[in-house]
Amino acid sequence: MTEFAPAPAPAYLTRTQERALALTIAVVTANAYYIHPIIGDVARAFGVGEAEIGLVPALNQLALALGILLLLPLGDFYSNRRLCLIFVAGQTLCLGGMVLAQDFILFTAASTLLGFVTIAPYLIPAFASKRVAPERLGQVTAQLTAAVIFGILVARVSAGIIAEHADWHTVYIGAFVLMVAVTAFMPIAMRSETTAKQPQSGYGALIASVFTLAARHPDMRLSAAIQGLNFGIFTASWLALALHLTSPAMGYGTDDVGYLAGIAAVSVFTTPRLGRWADRVGPRTARVAAALVQLAGIALFYPLGNSIWGVLVPLFLVNLVGPTVDVTGRMTLFTLAPEIRTRLTTSYIVMMFVGGAIGSALGTGVYDWGGWAATCGLLLAASCCVLALSLYAERRWRGDSAASLS
Repeated sequence: MTEFAPAPAPAYLTRTQERALALTIAVVTANAYYIHPIIGDVARAFGVGEAEIGLVPALNQLALALGILLLLPLGDFYSNRRLCLIFVAGQTLCLGGMVLAQDFILFTAASTLLGFVTIAPYLIPAFASKRVAPERLGQVTAQLTAAVIFGILVARVSAGIIAEHADWHTVYIGAFVLMVAVTAFMPIAMRSETTAKQPQSGYGALIASVFTLAARHPDMRLSAAIQGLNFGIFTASWLALALHLTSPAMGYGTDDVGYLAGIAAVSVFTTPRLGRWADRVGPRTARVAAALVQLAGIALFYPLGNSIWGVLVPLFLVNLVGPTVDVTGRMTLFTLAPEIRTRLTTSYIVMMFVGGAIGSALGTGVYDWGGWAATCGLLLAASCCVLALSLYAERRWRGDSAASLS
């Protein structure tokens, strides 16, 4: 009788590798968020208004969406390690351009190009999802998402404090130095290679396959729409809050906004735990619960928003569960075939950052038009949509599951 050799065990990432990838994600993610607490200072330095300065984060995120659409699909066919090295080096050069920019147009152009090449934080989770045990997928996805949150947290806190005690320009000099270090560190952080295969068709067919796969997976489209709204809430709330608190009526400094951003630390610790919980109850059920808690927090922004102490309550609730909406959305993608995950992630992240760009423009534009009250109304409407779509997604999935069993 012929004996068959057992299949080789999967080459899973070590805990050290997981932490190294998380650190890398934190640093490269931070670049887009230094502007949040210092947006008023940057506007005054370049002599532009509140609506105009909103173009900087809005164009950065639109460019990121475009970069993800055009560049991220390459991760299904080419070395993730090589792609990350190229894109991280590109980010470093763009930050250098922001440091050297002497006028608003050049600064915005460099920031926009920076967004276009910020691909590494979205390649790495797809890379890791192929190299973790299935029962740890939610935990590791949440850990990498927590790294994004940590990067945003450090960016906003440090930018506010540095700008208050030095100037906003120093913030970007420090960011450039960090990126030089990360560029040198990346070959070590991504020692493991993905199993890459050469594409059987041209680049145009590869990009077209993103749309084809999106059309075949309506659950992905629904998750992406939910996260687009969710990320729009995130960007709109923080940009408007920075303008609100540093306005003459409120009179707080950028360092106060930076300290306030420290509330996001709660999600660094809770998101991995909520990810493990989502492993147990299912991502769609967990997303509904997170959306409900987030809606409660958003509803408190207006009544508590005229005090920096009062606003801590809604910020705590939103930061407690907001990232879980993203984690659970990604979990619905990472259970699908490994060879299409990067392209499905492409569609998901594109919609996410389109939502973030719209949130950046609306958050500053609506604040310029109607103040804090109008902004809170916008956030509440978007949060209601997140909850409604999350409920629909869960019921739709339960219906499909019941039909497949009958």
